[in-house]
Amino acid sequence: MLLEVIALTPEDARQAAACGADRIELVSAIEEGGLTPALSIAEEITAESAIPVHVMIRPHSRSFRYSDEDMAQMIASMKELRRFRLGAFVLGVLTAEQTVDEEKLKRLLDAADGVPVTFHRAFDEARSLEEAFETLAKYPLIRTVLTSGGKPSALDAQDQIARLVQLGGSLGSAPEVLAGSGLTPETIAGFVQRTVVRAVHFGSGVRQGGKAAAPIDPQRMAAVLAALRSHAE
Repeated sequence: MLLEVIALTPEDARQAAACGADRIELVSAIEEGGLTPALSIAEEITAESAIPVHVMIRPHSRSFRYSDEDMAQMIASMKELRRFRLGAFVLGVLTAEQTVDEEKLKRLLDAADGVPVTFHRAFDEARSLEEAFETLAKYPLIRTVLTSGGKPSALDAQDQIARLVQLGGSLGSAPEVLAGSGLTPETIAGFVQRTVVRAVHFGSGVRQGGKAAAPIDPQRMAAVLAALRSHAE
């Protein structure tokens, strides 16, 4: 099982790694669902992190439809960030019809210049998750799809997430399903058992008081890892 944890600061990143996370998703403005972090923060974290750092590329939280100006900003951010030791870019783009915007996605993948990509929870607003997943599976650089199964909480979409995992298996070279949103130390074992996901994503679920911007809680991290280890056995 892979455990990805959101980091907002260098201290978050250090704490997540020390507590056993396998990977970090670095964002800013968590209250807006995560935006592109400051370049200086990304540089510091990627320079010192012992685990992979996936960096959010999202210029605003108004929608997942982007203007030419938005695209220019995203591509410029990616160009700057490519200088650092990144694990992946985290991004997503939709059309007005709520399908994957392949024209803009191709431009972003070109800008990634070989750095792997996670397609983020823009996916959950697609008109058909299966259709969107099959579209993303056409692009080898997209290694992961972060999803809550189209619901605010992944716990309310367990059957849908299980179907996506199954679809990924049938497609062969499909991205890995990374389940996130609403997961807690208390619910993760049952969730993993029912969905058969092999990768999970935590934000507020491993923070003090379950609050999105609070510091990471080592006890909650330990509880999540214990549950994942127990399932693996």
